Parts: sequence; C-alpha cells; structure tokens
Amino acid sequence: MSSSLDSAGIHSFRISSARQLTGLPALLRRDFHHRGLLVTGPVGKTATNFLGELFRDQQTGVISDHDERVVKLKAPSSSGQDWNFKAFTMSSSFFPATTDSIAQALEAKTPSEAISILYRVLENPSSAPDALRIKEQAITNLSDLLRQENRAEELRSLLTQLRPFFALIPKAKTAKIVRGIIDDVAKIPGTSDLQISLCKEVVQWTRAEKRTFLRQRVEAKLAALLMENKEYSEALNLLSGLIKEVRRLDDKLLLVDIDLLESKLHFSLRNLPKAKASLTAARTAANAIYVPPAQQGNIDLQSGILHAEEKDYKTAYSYFFEAFEAFNALEDPRAVFSLKYMLLCKIMVSQADDVAGIISSKAGLQYMGPELDAMKAVADAHAKRSLKLFEIALRDFKAQLEEDPIVHRHLSSLYDTLLEQNLCRLIEPFSRVEISHIAELIELPVDHVEKKLSQMILDKKFAGTLDQGAGCLVIFDDPKADAIYPATLETITNIGKVVDSLYVRSAKIMA
Repeated sequence: MSSSLDSAGIHSFRISSARQLTGLPALLRRDFHHRGLLVTGPVGKTATNFLGELFRDQQTGVISDHDERVVKLKAPSSSGQDWNFKAFTMSSSFFPATTDSIAQALEAKTPSEAISILYRVLENPSSAPDALRIKEQAITNLSDLLRQENRAEELRSLLTQLRPFFALIPKAKTAKIVRGIIDDVAKIPGTSDLQISLCKEVVQWTRAEKRTFLRQRVEAKLAALLMENKEYSEALNLLSGLIKEVRRLDDKLLLVDIDLLESKLHFSLRNLPKAKASLTAARTAANAIYVPPAQQGNIDLQSGILHAEEKDYKTAYSYFFEAFEAFNALEDPRAVFSLKYMLLCKIMVSQADDVAGIISSKAGLQYMGPELDAMKAVADAHAKRSLKLFEIALRDFKAQLEEDPIVHRHLSSLYDTLLEQNLCRLIEPFSRVEISHIAELIELPVDHVEKKLSQMILDKKFAGTLDQGAGCLVIFDDPKADAIYPATLETITNIGKVVDSLYVRSAKIMA
C-alpha cells in the first residue's frame, strides 16, 4: 500500500490488493476522523462492505455529491485492478460520534468551544449502537458544561432537541438523561419558574409518549417545586392523584418520596395531624424496602421537625442527630441544617451550655460558618437571659434565623418566654411602677412592653392592672386561697359516699 500527499493537501492511498484494506483503519481513524472518504476506481463488493464497517458511524453508499456531511462512495465505470482511496477534508456540520470527538471536547481551551463540539457530535445522524453510546456520554458532558456556564435556557432547549434521540434508546436511559438535565437546571440559581415550566412540558411529552415511569417521577419533582414556590393547592392536587396511581402500581421507593413530600406539604399548611399521618405512611413503605441513606436522612429530618413542633425537643434532637450522621457520611450540605436544628433543641430545653461543646466537637468543626455562629449567639443570649443580646443575634444573623421558617417559629416562642421571665423578674419588687421605667430597665420600646404586660395579665401570669392614664402598672398581692371552700367540698363528697352506701344496704334488706 502506498500513500502520497498532493499540492492540494489530499492524501491518496493506492492499494493493489483487497487484503491491504486491513491496514487502513488505524491510519484513517487516527489522522482523518474529521474527514470524509472519496473512492475512485472500480468499487467492488469487498471494498464497499469494508468501508461500511470501517465508517459504520456514518452513512455509506452511493449518494449525491453535493451532500458533504457523509462519506461519499463513487463507482466510475473505468476498469482496473487497483482501488484508489482519496481522503479529503469535509465542510461537515457534525462531528463523528467517536471517543476522539469526546476527547477533543475535553481538551478544548474554552467551555464554549467544548459545548460547540458536543453539539456537533449530537447532530451526527448515525444510530449505530457505538454511536448512541458516545452520544449519551456527549449529552452528560454537555449538560454539565451548560450547568457550569449557567445556561438554563439552553438546557431546556437541549431537552426538546433530544426527543428524536430518545426514540432510539431504551426508556430507562431516557429517564436517566431527562431527570439528569432537570437536576442540572435545578442547580442553577434563580430558575424556579423555569424548572416548573420545564417539568410541565416534560409531563405533557411523557403522557403523549406513554412513559409512565418517567412521568410519575417528573410529577413528583413538579409537586416539590410547586411547594417551594408556595403554590400549595396545586401541589396537593397533583400529589393526591399521583399517590393513588403509585399505590396501585406498588412502587415502594417512589411511594416513600411522595409520602414524605406530602408530609412536608401538610406541615407547610400547618396541618400537623395529616403531616404525621403521611410521615407514618412513608416510614411504613420504607421499612419494606432498602432506602438510600440520603432518603433515610430526609425521613429522620422531617420526623425531628414534627416532634419539635409538638415541643418534644428531646425526641426531636435524637432524630436530628440520626439525620446529621446520614448526611455527614454522604458529605451532603443538608448536614449543617441537621446540626443547626440539634443546637436549637438544646437551646429550647434550656441546655444552652451544651451548644459550645457540640460546635467544638470533631463533627461540628467541619461545618463552622454563619449557620452555627447564629445558633451560638442565640445560646449565649439565652444563657445570660439577655433580650438585648437576643435581638442583636436576630439582627446580625437575619438570613440564618428569621428566614429559616423552622428556626424562626421556635425562636419566636423562645423570645416570648425569655421576655416574660425578664418582666416578671423586674416587676417583682414593685407594687406600683411606671411602664416607662420597666421599658428603660429591659431596654425595649414602651408600647412593646405595655402590650406584653397586658397579655401576661390576661394569661394570669401575674395579678395586676394597667393604669394607662398615669402610665403605671399596678401589681396586686397574690390572693390567698380560702381553705374553707376545699374543706366544704370534701365534706359534701364524703356525705355523698355515706348516703350511697346506706342506699345499697337498704336495697339488700328489702330484697
């Protein structure tokens, strides 16, 4: 076999025997994987079959000359015993679906260049098994790059563009790719509305294509997004139909996800009985199958939240600890929130001194940051019973405390308790005191103190009245209970027992 390079940069290969064809693959694949192949001379059946196998990732056959996107094979009528193969550069709009193309994309200098290469790989019309496998890898790499570049709209367009490709691959692989792209969009900040519209589009497509497995999982994802967007009624309607369908199919793993999501949804709507019922259903389904550690951590986290809502902080702490261990082993970012809620439970049971020890432990030091700093500031304020330090903590760590609905709800209760304790301690020496003086001592606005005092009087936390004309609080002595009333009631009760006993005896005598 001989080869030459002419002035136009065209490589020609002269082969005198069909046996020498076997020497071409390595050379062509290494040097001309972005080139077409022009065949001149009498092309016999052997050469045609060989080229079809060699370039099976491209369309082969006798085709029109103007189409430069595929391999060209020509069979002129000239006679001769030799085949003459001539390689030439094509103005191709796609790249061949080969590992070399993937490698070229990985070696690209800029992400834009890599994205362009991968798009051109996906444009390859080949449907050979090897080409489909390479395209799957290209899709994964492309979605990762688009996510890193924050191109959410392009990810959405990619999902629509790939629909013809999904008809060529198994449904399980299609589901994996679609869910992967949706997850990549979710990792781009500020795309909640785009995610909702994307999920709705995918649900419509899966209904049309009758892809039940994928549709159910995308609908569960859509319900979670609607809940995050505070569209609770729409999310609940979607889940109610989905739960019935999944229970009928007995898909335990998906049922765990949906029941857990329903529990979170009812909790957001402040419907604790239904939230607990849904969580119990999720635990029941989880006990029947193997549940991934991340999902088990989610169940424990939700259990801790519900127990904390019922003021059972010791049980809640144990669930948060289990969730923290699961997330910590997986290096999941949710571990820091589990640890944060653990510290919250310690503060709520008046064990604020334990907070510093937990934070300084080996596990706690890994997650040092604003979340733990916020809880440490609250613990210090609680230990010193200082409302001023408490309000400073709320102001300095607003994002970590007030914007977290779970922490905010419990800290509001803690603030009220702390305020009541401080007010009772301050008014204890007085029988009559100006409200402005109490406000000055506690370092809070007068109207805020007056409102809280009136609430405490109504709740019978102490006996007193507000003299708003003079701007004073009048405290009454605790009324002493008169012992005659309990003694009288006890006497009447005993007389009633004697009468009942005499009635029973008389009944027996008469019988």
